[in-house]
Amino acid sequence: MTIAAVQMNSQQDVEANLATIKAAISDASAQGASLVVLPENCCSMGEQRATAERFEALSATLADYARTYGVYVLAGSLPCPYRPDGLIIPDGRMRQVSLLFAPDGMQVARYDKIHLFTATVADKQGSYNEAATFEPGTQTVVTPIEVNDAVYQLGMMVCFDLRFPALAQRLRQAGADMLSAPSAFTYLTGQANWSLLLQARALDSQCMVIGAAQGGEHIYKTGNPRQTWGHAAITAFDGSVVNSYEESALQGQAATKNYALVLACLDKSAQRQGRQKMPIFQCHRLA
Repeated sequence: MTIAAVQMNSQQDVEANLATIKAAISDASAQGASLVVLPENCCSMGEQRATAERFEALSATLADYARTYGVYVLAGSLPCPYRPDGLIIPDGRMRQVSLLFAPDGMQVARYDKIHLFTATVADKQGSYNEAATFEPGTQTVVTPIEVNDAVYQLGMMVCFDLRFPALAQRLRQAGADMLSAPSAFTYLTGQANWSLLLQARALDSQCMVIGAAQGGEHIYKTGNPRQTWGHAAITAFDGSVVNSYEESALQGQAATKNYALVLACLDKSAQRQGRQKMPIFQCHRLA
């Protein structure tokens, strides 16, 4: 199974971002990808409430892209004003929602980001408190992906979730073969921890970890830019980096296209053998 992780530099022009997403999915499909993972905030960096008002329309557009190109598409995250049961979030907050669309365009999974980014960072923004805008999700999600008569189990995460090994381990215990990690890491936290976290969560869970990423400078209407780390990467079950984009901001041809693709193949047989050689989940005693 071939997987594509997308690196983008989403701004606040939703239509331009959608054009980039469509081109990236088309390109990944042409290169044989069965699953395309978009980064966090793929449709807009910032302007979350305005984007949430378009949640249904944006979901329908992304579903159409999946159907058009015959691939699974994971919308890294979209702000959503309601919970999975349809109830509007009462305090005006939203949820960061990761959606999976099948090749027929059907939505087959929804994951609401559980861990919300809270940190003080020595960058221009200084402090981050995602909980002021978003409500945390409460449910873990593992969902099947069917490719060429084989079934692969995808455990869903988003960005800050990468810092919590118990989540990755719980997803593996629920049957995951691979973990999605669409992200928008700050430049400084990404520089310090991004690659280490992808590799650590792969080792914790013995799953492939798919790190789609935002990278570069994002201009907000306040005039204050935000800088993200980029370096989209896919890590194998043994912690080795299978493939990565080596730049923070898009360079060269990728800059011209407004996206970069990182492709890798998940070999379930090799992963199964690796798990058998080091059966850590048979030895696990604390959870």
